[in-house]
Amino acid sequence: MRLKKLYLAMLAAMILASCSKDALIDRQPVATKPSATDAKLQTNTITQTFAETFESGTKTAYAVGNVTLSSGTWTLDDALIGNSTSDVKNGSQSVRIRNTGKLSMGFNVTTGASTVTIKHAVFGSDGSSAWQLWVSSNSGSTYTQVGSTITTSSSTLSTATFTVNLAGTLRFEVRKTSGGTNRINIDDFTVNSYDNGTGGGGTATDNSNLLLGNPSGATNSIVFPANYLMDQTYFVESYNRDQGKPNWVSWYLGSSSLGSTARQDDFRADTSLPSGWYEVGATSYSGSGFDRGHNCPSADRTSTVAANQATFLMTNMMPQAPNNNQQTWANLENYERTLVSAGDELYVVAGSYGVGGTGSNGGTTNTIDNGHITVPARTWKVIVVLTNGNNDLSRITNSTRVIAVDMPNINSINTNWTTYITTVDAIESATGYDIMSNVSSSIQSVIEARRDAGN
Repeated sequence: MRLKKLYLAMLAAMILASCSKDALIDRQPVATKPSATDAKLQTNTITQTFAETFESGTKTAYAVGNVTLSSGTWTLDDALIGNSTSDVKNGSQSVRIRNTGKLSMGFNVTTGASTVTIKHAVFGSDGSSAWQLWVSSNSGSTYTQVGSTITTSSSTLSTATFTVNLAGTLRFEVRKTSGGTNRINIDDFTVNSYDNGTGGGGTATDNSNLLLGNPSGATNSIVFPANYLMDQTYFVESYNRDQGKPNWVSWYLGSSSLGSTARQDDFRADTSLPSGWYEVGATSYSGSGFDRGHNCPSADRTSTVAANQATFLMTNMMPQAPNNNQQTWANLENYERTLVSAGDELYVVAGSYGVGGTGSNGGTTNTIDNGHITVPARTWKVIVVLTNGNNDLSRITNSTRVIAVDMPNINSINTNWTTYITTVDAIESATGYDIMSNVSSSIQSVIEARRDAGN
C-alpha cells in the first residue's frame, strides 16, 4: 500500500498531459461472468427480453427529460432522440448523447440478464468518446459498472456486448464518460434473459473476476495503451501494448470453474485488440527459450470449451522461463486447485514486472519477437482464499488467508513455490498497484502485511 498515493499522483499527471477530452473512468467492480454460469449458458435456453430500437417517442432537446418508448419510460440527460442525416441509426431514430450525458431506464427488467448488446457510433464527423454500461438491482438506488469502458470512434454502427449474468429485477444506464462535446449515437439496446436453469451467477459481490478491484485503474481507452483494460469474460486483464503482455490478470476460481473439458492448446493472436496494435502470435515465442506462460491457467477454466479456449489468447501470456512455468508456477497452480477441491473459492491476481529474464537459451534476455514482447524479471501472484459462501467481498476480514508470491523469471528457480512467499505490500511496492482496492483500507493494512505460512 506504500506506493498507492504516488501511483495515483503519477496517473493524474498522465491524464492532465493527455488531450483535454480524455477523463478518468470510475474504478468500479466489473460484474463479469463466472465459469459456473458460462457452463450453464452453453446448455440452457437464453431468450431475448426486449429490444429497444428507439423508433417510437420524441425528444428534441438535450435538457434532462423522460421519453416513453416501446419498452417503457427512459430518462435522457444531455441526450435526445436524433433523426437527422448525421445521426447514425438502424431505422429512422437513435439516441444522441453529448458531454457526460446519460440514457437511463425508468423501469425494471424482471427477467434478469445474461448479456446486453448495444449498437453505437460517433455522430456525424465528431471525434471519439468513451462510455459505460451500469446496472442497478435496487430500482436505481445504486449502480455498478458492467464490463469494460467502450470507446466509440467509428462513424458506422458497432455492437458492444456486455456480460451481466444477474438474476432478479434490473435496470440499466448508459453513461458517456469522455469526449466532451463530441456526440455519440446509441441504438438497438437488447437484453437477453438470465439463465436460471440451475441457479448461480456472478454479482458485484460474488464470483466476479474483478471482485478485489482494478489494481492499476486500467481503462479500455487507447489513450493509455500501457494500461489497457480487457474483459475476456473468463478473466479480466490490464494489457500493455508496448510490452506485448499483460500487466496483470484477475479471475475467480471455484468448484464450478473446473470440469472435464480437455486442454485446447489453441494458442492464437487476440484479434479484439484495437486497430493498428501489434498482435502477438502463436509462434512469436518460437526459439526464444521462453514458454508461452499462462497468467490465468488453462486448468482453471475447464468447465466449457469456450472457457478453456479463452486462456490460450496470446494476451493472456507472458514469456516465462520453462522451469518457472512448468515447475514452480505450475506447482502453485496445482495447489490452488487442491484448495478448491477441499471446499474453498479463490480470487486470484497474477502478473509480471521488471525487464530481463533467463530462459533455456541461457543469459539474460530483455525482449523477444523483434522487440515486440518484453521479458519480465519477476512473476507474481496474489490469492485470496475463502470458504465457499455468498457475499464474498464482505467476507474478507482481518483473518482471511492471502497467499502472495514473487518469483524470479529464471530457469534455475527453486521448484518449491513456498520459497518465494512474500506479502501483498511488497508486491504493491514493486509494481505500484493497489491489488485489493475494493477491500476496506483497515482490512488491507492487516492482510496485505501478513506473510502466509505456505502449504
